Amino acid sequence: MPSGRGPGSGGPMRSRVFGEKPKDIKKTLRRLIKYIGHNRRLFYSLIIMVLFVTILALVGPYLQGIAIDSITIDKDKGKLDVDFTRLYVTLAGILGTYLLSSGFSYFQGIFAAKLSQNTVKTMRKDLFDHIVRLPVKYTDTHAHGDIMSRMTNDVDSISNTISQSIGSLFSGVLSVVGTVVVMLSLNWFLTAISFVSVFLTIFVTGILTKFMKKYFKRQQTLLGQLNGHVEEIVTGYKTVTAYSKEEKVKQEFDTISNDLRKTGIKAQILGGIMGPTMGVINNLSFLLICGFGGWLAATQNNLGSWVSTTIVTVGTLQIFIQYTKRFARPIVEIANLWAQVQSSMAAAERVFEIMDYPLEIDEGKISVKNKKISGNINFNKVNFSYVQGEQVLKNFSLEVKPGQKIALVGATGSGKTTVVNLLMRFYDVDSGKISIDGINIKDIPKEELRQMIAIVLQDTVLFSETIEQNIRYGRLEATFDEIVKSAEMSNSHCFIERLPDQYHTLLSESGGNLSHGQRQLLSIARAILADPKILILDEATSSVDTRTEMNIQDAMVALMKNRTSLIIAHRLSTIQDADLIIVMDQGEVVEKGNHRELLKKKGRYYDLYQTQFAGKKT
Repeated sequence: MPSGRGPGSGGPMRSRVFGEKPKDIKKTLRRLIKYIGHNRRLFYSLIIMVLFVTILALVGPYLQGIAIDSITIDKDKGKLDVDFTRLYVTLAGILGTYLLSSGFSYFQGIFAAKLSQNTVKTMRKDLFDHIVRLPVKYTDTHAHGDIMSRMTNDVDSISNTISQSIGSLFSGVLSVVGTVVVMLSLNWFLTAISFVSVFLTIFVTGILTKFMKKYFKRQQTLLGQLNGHVEEIVTGYKTVTAYSKEEKVKQEFDTISNDLRKTGIKAQILGGIMGPTMGVINNLSFLLICGFGGWLAATQNNLGSWVSTTIVTVGTLQIFIQYTKRFARPIVEIANLWAQVQSSMAAAERVFEIMDYPLEIDEGKISVKNKKISGNINFNKVNFSYVQGEQVLKNFSLEVKPGQKIALVGATGSGKTTVVNLLMRFYDVDSGKISIDGINIKDIPKEELRQMIAIVLQDTVLFSETIEQNIRYGRLEATFDEIVKSAEMSNSHCFIERLPDQYHTLLSESGGNLSHGQRQLLSIARAILADPKILILDEATSSVDTRTEMNIQDAMVALMKNRTSLIIAHRLSTIQDADLIIVMDQGEVVEKGNHRELLKKKGRYYDLYQTQFAGKKT
């Protein structure tokens, strides 16, 4: 059954400013690794491909050096001396190396893509499963656009990092280690010079990354706010245009967008500085190595064995130059990737923040599936507040006998909808007790509790499915004949039959291709199909024309027969035949009785009646 309304005027406003608390980076990384670990075969396959590609990348320059050294100068004869056999074999080896490297790189990309998509599929499923089990309080106090942003943008950010960064990071580390080993075997003196870039890289990276995470996390937060703002405007577009508030919402959008732009620029500047800075450092190291290496090659190591135990040939120098470039490249790549990793870590924190939010507690142990529920409802000295210190219900007591038709009336914010929220256990009472047939509703499993109650909301909730599927939402196992019968009882069958596809008509988002009255009739048909023990009409007829209201009232007479019914309405014409009318004000019962009794009292109900009806007669 669809969930109910939020707290309304009596409850907290949906937050649009998010206080992001810093999380434990190590903990977040461990959780990400755990998700990646669900696809061990893909991960290991990816690492194997990375290993092969890295080894082949190291073999290539070495073979190039051998090819160069196969061409020598005979000083005595003054001509080139070429070892063609050695040259051709080496060139064939180079060609084979590049072909194999291309093949392994192709499979590396495939494994990275599969690992990324499989990982985020599991994460997205876990996130969605958690969201649908969150208490209603969470969706009432968090902007829907921000929740959607975490579900889409943040998860996509993680996906991109996994597909693009894992292979590159492992490749970078392996390349650095492999390159250092080979370089040390060639000439430790030149290798030591190249380490200058390593220490400078670590120092600069430490400074820049200190500021990067703060801006990337702020960027993700602002993106969530922007999505939330756009979602609100699109949803309430008619209201915006009706009140000519286009300029106001544009200004609000521009404010958030400008903050996002400024934060994004700062984040990208810091991320963009990283690569060029590393490039300058490594180019400096490259120049030093070329200078010293050329000198050693020209002087044939006259500095002695303490510099090198091997002769530095032109081929050796070429190998060293190539390895120096490869030594610098992965460091630069790792530095550039670090910005993306920082962004995805911030995104992961936001995703895990939802996953860490406590789920709805269901301590119900008393099953009522096989019990005959009569529908006796009792509120006993109930106190409740959405925000601590701001009481919405104060010592509220109410007894509803089986089959009674009870109406709750009062000004906006008097606590009427809160009564429904508590009965459905969308929220739990602060103190007091609510019971059905003498059983505390906290002791009844929430699923069973909500199955015995059908609710028709003021804001009709329909889904982008067929009319048949929307009505079937009341009872999924219902037959098509039962669906048609429910539609007939709600007086919606006639307009459905006039539609081109009838019950197979596909509804647009929120049922936008139907009138408000038609949407409400479908909502009532869904409630009828649910065959509830208790019926709640939350201002169900407050937004329809007189003819439609009459159709609904006729259907409700049959539906409410022998059922406990709670009606919340501002239009007193819908509740004049109620067995008991409860008048509420600021969370308290100020009057109760039937329609005639309350008019005779000439109290709060009388004033409401005079406002609605006496004013129309004059």
